[in-house]
Amino acid sequence: MAKPPKPYFALTIDTEVDTGDVIAVYFQVRKGKYHHVEQFAGGAAIADYDKHGYLLGMELLAPCRVTIADQFAKNEPMAVRTEIKRFMKRSGPRELVLA
Repeated sequence: MAKPPKPYFALTIDTEVDTGDVIAVYFQVRKGKYHHVEQFAGGAAIADYDKHGYLLGMELLAPCRVTIADQFAKNEPMAVRTEIKRFMKRSGPRELVLA
């Protein structure tokens, strides 16, 4: 397996226009070319991967515990998984990211 690209963290939050309610959040973990998608938590979470299976980002469509990152990032080194969870806790909206 190729060496994983360096993490690059960014956040996109989608809100309902009329109410301002959060409807989705996308956590970008690194830049790269999308290859495939996997669903988690019954479709409440979606992860994008590159051709080597490294996580590019994940979208939460419903509330999920931050530990879901362990499922998304199963091919990542433990240090990167820890960074991802820290990023989710610190920057994700409380409505979708549960501690």
